[in-house]
Amino acid sequence: EKAKDFIRKIASEGKLVLFVGTKSEAKGIIKNYAGFIGQPFVIDRWIGGTFTNFKQIRARVEKMKDYRAKDKAGELAVYTKRERTMIGIERDKMEKYFSGFEDMDKVPAALFVVDPDFEKIAVAEAKQSKVPVIALASSDCDIRQIDYPIIANDSAKASVEFFVAALEEAYKEGKTIAQTVAKQKLEEVKS
Repeated sequence: EKAKDFIRKIASEGKLVLFVGTKSEAKGIIKNYAGFIGQPFVIDRWIGGTFTNFKQIRARVEKMKDYRAKDKAGELAVYTKRERTMIGIERDKMEKYFSGFEDMDKVPAALFVVDPDFEKIAVAEAKQSKVPVIALASSDCDIRQIDYPIIANDSAKASVEFFVAALEEAYKEGKTIAQTVAKQKLEEVKS
C-alpha cells in the first residue's frame, strides 16, 4: 500500500517512473503495463550510466532517433552498402536498449524493479542519484537499499503481473486525481 500511495503521488505530480524488469519472467509484463500508462521501461539490459551519466545516454537516444528519421526520409541511401549495414547494426542495437525510454527527457522521479538483486546496478545508480526505489523482491533479496519494498515472489509470472498491474492501476488513479484537480482549478478561474 505504501508503494501504491507513492506511485499515486508521483503520477498526480506528472512525474515519471522507470519500470525495469530484465528477467525473462518480467520482460513482457513490464513492457505491456509500462506502455499502458506511457511510462519508460527497460527490459533487455540496464545500461550503466542511465542515471549517473544521463546526458551521455540522452545523446545516444537522440542519435538513435536521428538514424530513424534519416532512414525514413531516405537520407541513408547516399552511404555505401557496407556503411548502411554498419549504421543498421548500430541502430538496431540502440533500438533494443534505448527504445523503452526514448521519451524520458530527465531522470525519473522513481525506479521500479523486479528483483533488486538481479537489478543491483540499476538500484545502485538510483541510490547514487537519490531516486527512490520500489522493488518487487523475494525473501532472498537484500532490501536495505529499497525505499518501498514489496515482498513477494519475483520469479513467478503471475506474481509479477499481479503487482505490476496494481502499481499501474495506482499510477492511473494518480493521473485521474491530477486531472480532477486541474479541472477544478480551471472552473475556479472561469467563475
